[in-house]
Amino acid sequence: MGGGPGGYEAALVARSHGAQVTVVEQQGMGGAAVLTDVVPSKTLIATAEWMTIADRAPELGIRMPDDVVDPLSDVNVSLATGGIPVVSAYAAPAQALGGAGVQAAASAAGTAEEKRKHFVDLQAVNKRVLALAKAQSADIRGRLEREGIRIVHGKGRLDGPARVVAELADGATEVLEADSILLALGATPRTLPTAVPDGERILTWTQMYNLRELPERLIVVGSGVTGAEFAGAYNALGSDVVLVSSRDRVLPGEDEDAAELLEGVFRSRGMTVLSRSRAAGAVRTDDGVEVTLSDGRVVHGSHVLVAVGGVPSTSGLGLEEAGVRLSESGHVVVDRVSRTSVRGVYASGDCTGVLPLASVAAMQGRIAVAHALGDAVQPLALRTVASNIFTAPEIATVGYSEEKLRAQNSKFITTTLPLARNPRAKMLGIKDGFVKLFAHPEAGVVLGGVVVAPRASELIFPITLAVQHRLTVEDVASAFTIYPSLSGSIAEGARVLDARVGK
Repeated sequence: MGGGPGGYEAALVARSHGAQVTVVEQQGMGGAAVLTDVVPSKTLIATAEWMTIADRAPELGIRMPDDVVDPLSDVNVSLATGGIPVVSAYAAPAQALGGAGVQAAASAAGTAEEKRKHFVDLQAVNKRVLALAKAQSADIRGRLEREGIRIVHGKGRLDGPARVVAELADGATEVLEADSILLALGATPRTLPTAVPDGERILTWTQMYNLRELPERLIVVGSGVTGAEFAGAYNALGSDVVLVSSRDRVLPGEDEDAAELLEGVFRSRGMTVLSRSRAAGAVRTDDGVEVTLSDGRVVHGSHVLVAVGGVPSTSGLGLEEAGVRLSESGHVVVDRVSRTSVRGVYASGDCTGVLPLASVAAMQGRIAVAHALGDAVQPLALRTVASNIFTAPEIATVGYSEEKLRAQNSKFITTTLPLARNPRAKMLGIKDGFVKLFAHPEAGVVLGGVVVAPRASELIFPITLAVQHRLTVEDVASAFTIYPSLSGSIAEGARVLDARVGK
């Protein structure tokens, strides 16, 4: 039940083991992760990243021509492509990120400075975002069909512990008998009764791709991962952004040093961050929105994004009637091999509340079907889960956090290396970011790490391998790295810690 990462990955594993597999999915293969959440948001963020690069280009010596040129000329140079002609045979980098979505244009009126500015065609950006999500969904569907997996387009509900009733799109129903059932139900955006989304001015993150024009002033309520990502993206795209955070800082659940650095970057880029400010409600006005804070202040904007978490999609599906235990928050209670309280019924993904990550959902699903089919499985180990926040710079973490290590009175040593000292970072004009490692002071085993950098999602992998396989800082320090490279800072950090092991 559910065709998101937790569902379709599980289906592929089950089919590879010879099982007959049916996936019941209402929205489309890939689920919300592909169609309205992960894929669209990260595509939007990737587009916004080009604007961030454009803003940094003058520091690298890249300038627009002094004279306004024909916008159709091959010599029309765009900051958004780092100096690559955008309307020519060489325009692939900019066109690949949305055609007209990120462009350079010469206006018939205005000053020469205005004529040289790049701009965002949000309608084109969102058109590409949704097209890419749809294509990814189609690819997943095609893969499942080629493997002989049956797909039922409809909404599934449990009818006891061994039967699923699918309510089809045409109003008919189909009863599916099963030896094992996987609940991959996902979650939906949490809304506030005092800020009911209308899809036009008051929005959830799934509705952001309906916008045809860039919000003049976007108020983002919620400074968790989703709020921070969208706030950073729209700030880079050119919106005036106000981030409303009920906590002392943005990303309250993340590494403190990383969160403080990111908040400083946000502020330096012109974003308004309202810390210790809780939103009480939001209403539409004639030309925008008003967000009222709990202390009585009113924030005016053109649009508001409510990003205050998700709600598991578990109600009204017959789960409790079938004996499946739910938590007070409505999440399906599972163990480390994804079993629910009912024999033969498993669950994976956001509906379990374990970790709201597509990678965790997929792993839970794979573990579930392997266990159901009698294979030996390794229980889910959250200590080895790598996560990433797609802001600019990105924040990637794996293993034990510094807060967790301190809370459990663990012995550890740590080092933090600013990226500004890294030669490759200097070449790329990267000033904000760092690599932080944690290790056992006597055994030298790598306990965890934090990377704050562009493409931190890629740089975290060697630390993930170290945590997964219990490598020591000596193991990491003795491995070759490319010079110059950002990953060299990981090896350098390991060498710093290796010198302190046992002392």
